[in-house]
Amino acid sequence: MRIILIAMLLTIGSPFLATELAVAADQQEIIVSAAISLKNAFEEIGKLFEGKYKAVKVRFNFGASGDLVRQIEGGAPVDVFASAAQKDMDEAEKKGLIVPDSRVNFAGNSIVLIAPADSKVRIQTFQDLRLNQVKKIAVGNPKTVPAGRYAEEVFVHFKLLTAIKEKLIYAEHVRQVLDYVARGEVDAGIVYSTDAMVRTNDIKIVATASDESHQPVIYPAAVVSKTGKQGLAKAFVTLLASEESGKVLEQYGFKMQVKNNRKRF
Repeated sequence: MRIILIAMLLTIGSPFLATELAVAADQQEIIVSAAISLKNAFEEIGKLFEGKYKAVKVRFNFGASGDLVRQIEGGAPVDVFASAAQKDMDEAEKKGLIVPDSRVNFAGNSIVLIAPADSKVRIQTFQDLRLNQVKKIAVGNPKTVPAGRYAEEVFVHFKLLTAIKEKLIYAEHVRQVLDYVARGEVDAGIVYSTDAMVRTNDIKIVATASDESHQPVIYPAAVVSKTGKQGLAKAFVTLLASEESGKVLEQYGFKMQVKNNRKRF
């Protein structure tokens, strides 16, 4: 396996990376901490990676992006970090937790308003969240959940925040918001469009936030600075930014990357 890995990489002119990968491959696994909205797509991309490096196992740790930064800062063994927002990756970079030159933007997403599939409350727009019939609205905790911050920006844009503040139910991550809505425990929720695709039998999308109502939803990934598996971690990030992974992400409703620069998607 070591000879195969080195031969593969030498053919593309990267002997330094080849050496790193050869050593890392003996370690058998890499750990990827990623925003939970990426779960379904990343599990498939992980299989792609394992198909390329057959001695390597990809293990995932999914959660809210802000919580993942705290874990990495606390010394959790992580090789790659993928966030649902630039803010969390910026924080990780400022704290020296990632390798800056390894950072790429690999996907985009949209923000949607959802309701239980069998809801009797007539919600058709974000403005309808003011209605007296709407008692509970689930959103991610904006302190740690990027989707919650995007939701808050949407509420401010539509001048809703003050009117609905007492209705907000804060969740630990975006998939918890999805669960609350799917089980009918709340009247509405804010999630990514890709999350809504996961529970189409239980929820319905009632509105999509316009681009100008919130910061662009951009997913960056980077190699964690303290990883002992730099080569494999770099290879995983490179795969994320590839057309091959882009097709997988697109199948799950994400927007494919146009350019891998850090400022714009």
